[in-house]
Amino acid sequence: MEAQKRPGAPGGPPGGGPKKFRGGPKGPSQFEEELAQLGELEEMEEELGMGEGPPPDPQSQPSGSLFVGEVPPKWRRPAPPPQPPDTLTFLQMDIDHYVGSPPPGFPGWPHPSPILRMFGVTGEGLSVCVHLHGFTPYFYVLAPPGASEAHLGALEQELEAALRREQRGGSPKSGPPKNVLGLQLLWKQSILGFQGDVQSLFVRVGVSLPRLVAPARRLLERGLRWGGLGVHPAPPYEANIDFEIRFMADSGIVGCSWVELPPGGFRWRGDPQNPPGDPPKATLCQLEADAAWGGLRGHPPEGPWLGLPPLRVLSFDIECAGRKGVFPEAERDPVIAIAAVALRQGCREPFLRVVFTLLGCAPLRGATVRSFDSERELLQSWAEFIRIVDPDVITGYNIHNFDLPYLIQRAQVLQVSSFPYLGRVRGVPSQVKDSAFQSRQLGRREGKVVSTPGRVTLDMLQVLLREHKLRSYSLNAVSAHFLHEQKEDVPHGIITELQNGDAQTRRRLALYCLKDAVLPLRLLERLMTLVTLVEMARVTAVPLSYLLSRGQQVKVVAQLLRQAMQEDLLLPVVKPEGGEDFEGATVIEPLKGYYDVPIATLDFSSLYPSIMIAHNLCYTTLLPPGGVQKHQLGPEDFIRTPTGQQFVTPQVRRGVLPRVLQGLLAARSR
Repeated sequence: MEAQKRPGAPGGPPGGGPKKFRGGPKGPSQFEEELAQLGELEEMEEELGMGEGPPPDPQSQPSGSLFVGEVPPKWRRPAPPPQPPDTLTFLQMDIDHYVGSPPPGFPGWPHPSPILRMFGVTGEGLSVCVHLHGFTPYFYVLAPPGASEAHLGALEQELEAALRREQRGGSPKSGPPKNVLGLQLLWKQSILGFQGDVQSLFVRVGVSLPRLVAPARRLLERGLRWGGLGVHPAPPYEANIDFEIRFMADSGIVGCSWVELPPGGFRWRGDPQNPPGDPPKATLCQLEADAAWGGLRGHPPEGPWLGLPPLRVLSFDIECAGRKGVFPEAERDPVIAIAAVALRQGCREPFLRVVFTLLGCAPLRGATVRSFDSERELLQSWAEFIRIVDPDVITGYNIHNFDLPYLIQRAQVLQVSSFPYLGRVRGVPSQVKDSAFQSRQLGRREGKVVSTPGRVTLDMLQVLLREHKLRSYSLNAVSAHFLHEQKEDVPHGIITELQNGDAQTRRRLALYCLKDAVLPLRLLERLMTLVTLVEMARVTAVPLSYLLSRGQQVKVVAQLLRQAMQEDLLLPVVKPEGGEDFEGATVIEPLKGYYDVPIATLDFSSLYPSIMIAHNLCYTTLLPPGGVQKHQLGPEDFIRTPTGQQFVTPQVRRGVLPRVLQGLLAARSR
């Protein structure tokens, strides 16, 4: 349901025959004719036995028991092989982490440890979840002068005791046996400023859980006792790196890349041959395994590893029976229709078109209509439908700010306890949270975000707000602009009247709802949104979900971190300073007037990156005051900017930023 949608006109119970409604079409619409043609084509394919692959085995599918009615086989994914493969290769779509006890035989057992959870899809279209064990968080601090290995033992004890004191009311039995996993001295350089070949002494601080990074950083920054050296504050480095970003950098994988677990490098969950105490399957994925993180191999996204598997993308829309002049409220106004359309990545047409309606509805050629006598059955069956179809990506128009929150809240009102479990993790409900996004480019935007663990939720309205400047962002205007299509001709004010009519009027409402589900999917395909996001995740080395929920900074940090690791450089924790504005480039006013001869206009491709690359402008090449004399540099070894700053040339040291920018420009040209 799009923004600023439809308070419906009141309608009484049907009586005395069906009503005639204004604005009705005189004959089948173009969309209805398209549906009929697709229906005929699908019937021919079914007669010829054309399908997705091996038929699904209902016994192997974890969902479907809560669906009211028959479940068509084509809704389900293809059946997994009878014997699980020895090698597990899949495209990872999303990654998160949780704290739990690893299975016997894996690092961290039996204590609470961070476990990375990687979701993806195999080349055959099977859904996958892999639990990765043994990776623990860490950060760095600058060691005080005179620090050595002899001082680390006392510092570790001091930090451990301080962290224990901060855990007020926490039971030691419920936490890890040690908060601090170890300290290690390393010679490295800060990324800030040119330092030549001079390295500084840093301490790598390993902790047992990601939530301990912030307090450990704060305690060390404030100052702890370094044995005989006394109390010294230690400036932190890389203490603000997300746990998932740190893991991806250390393991060498990028977002939406193909990954592989070799034979013997993982253990299937649910295998009867597993040792006692092995956990059962925790997700709805068809394939689920445990592995040590060091055995994971990432394939660079090039050559045969550039393609995408048949990802399942599902678009949906809802209709509500509103009251005249009042925007629908979940506490009072029922959901009367939900339409869903699902497409396999790489296919031209959806393999599934279905409308769930409240009360009877006349059939739609080319779509499946499921009618329910009660709203509770409708909501329960739709949530189960999501678990049956098992989409990798859920999309729609304004689904974060309206459709999903409305459905979840309405299910709470009707006490449909099974509804909110729309993700892939068993027992973890979807949650609606307020979110605020702010950037220099887009300003501040407030809204809602709905969690669906294991699935990517892609709101096309939010994508268009970020990527395109349009006069209107209504679904009708956006569809006309990009698709040269429009919504079905149903005025908002008669939606409730159509619902209170008969099966034919509800058919018209179902067609309207289905078109509103089809349009976002067509927008996603026309604008190549999913492909673009996948490539952006690969280039910037962040999970795909970060591109939808985070700003620009996390993408920059992820790339700097990877390049800095290769050069033994560390990123300091820089405290943000508000209100800092930067002067833009000089703009020369044009000479206005009429010209009767052709005028050549020239423009730089990627002007700012080109300048930074050409002049080697970077944190690592910036000379501090007196740096020329300190490092004995000649006139040919550095350049001076118009503002008086000095940077060494590539012959002295090639900057990290120019390397990153050259990689980005090369990726864009490909």
